[in-house]
Amino acid sequence: MSLDFHGRVAIVTGAGGGLGRQHALALAARGARVLVNDLGAGVDGSGGSATAAQRVVDEIRAAGGEAAANGASVTDFPAVQAMVQQAVDTWGRVDVLVSNAGILRDKSFAKMDLADFRLVLDVHLMGAVHCCKALWPVMTQQKYGRVVLTTSSSGLYGNFGQANYGAAKMALVGLMQTLAIEGMKHDIRVNCLAPTAATRMTEALFPPDMLEAFGPEAVVPAMLVLAGVDAPTRTTLCAGAGTFAAAHVTLTQGLHLGSGPQVPETLQARLDAVRDRSGETVPESGAGQGANEMRLARAGRGQGIA
Repeated sequence: MSLDFHGRVAIVTGAGGGLGRQHALALAARGARVLVNDLGAGVDGSGGSATAAQRVVDEIRAAGGEAAANGASVTDFPAVQAMVQQAVDTWGRVDVLVSNAGILRDKSFAKMDLADFRLVLDVHLMGAVHCCKALWPVMTQQKYGRVVLTTSSSGLYGNFGQANYGAAKMALVGLMQTLAIEGMKHDIRVNCLAPTAATRMTEALFPPDMLEAFGPEAVVPAMLVLAGVDAPTRTTLCAGAGTFAAAHVTLTQGLHLGSGPQVPETLQARLDAVRDRSGETVPESGAGQGANEMRLARAGRGQGIA
């Protein structure tokens, strides 16, 4: 197998069921030693039990793999630090993080309680931040790391009733963009996975005849590619039902309109041209926007546009 994880150590959060369980099982089947993290909470984040994580550990061990259970909440940074230390103490290193833990508190924005907004951000965004922060020194020291953050089409493209979830999931794309740049010199590659899968969080959204096609195991190949030795970096892969696509944050060529009292009306009149996607690019960093603006501004000066 070219995607071989023998000798690697992985932490998978939210791995007691659904996507996380499939990720943990697949990594273990390909040789990784896996720390299976799960708080054992409900879909809304309430409650907790170590049983879910231990069941997956038992599955891995029964298949001849090596795994350990952890019940930390990703919202608790000291507990996450202890989780990372558990993996290091047990196996000496951590090579892969699959940040998968998440909850739902869906409601239209008008009806959504701010506490539910904050909690979803805390679990999805800060949970991933906590894991990355605790692992960063380990991966930096060993000059190797593969981080897979779980984003969502709800963040990339929006979804009714999920303002909290969508905001958190798009924030993870922003986190990926910068961590990938900062991790490059240490061979830490950071990517995002946007899955579409029928799990206990989402199965009610799928017609019965498509439940099998959208099983969480169909997402796993994308995770393995993003977590492997030859993984890309700063890549967002969308995966579901055996289909794989890449999502990008792009920049149009734009127009230089100069400055002056007439620019607001000119921009309004030419907005379609500004939004024209012909020749759009994917900037290498945030500086790409400024570089494009500088290029057009210099060209505009040459044409007498102030």
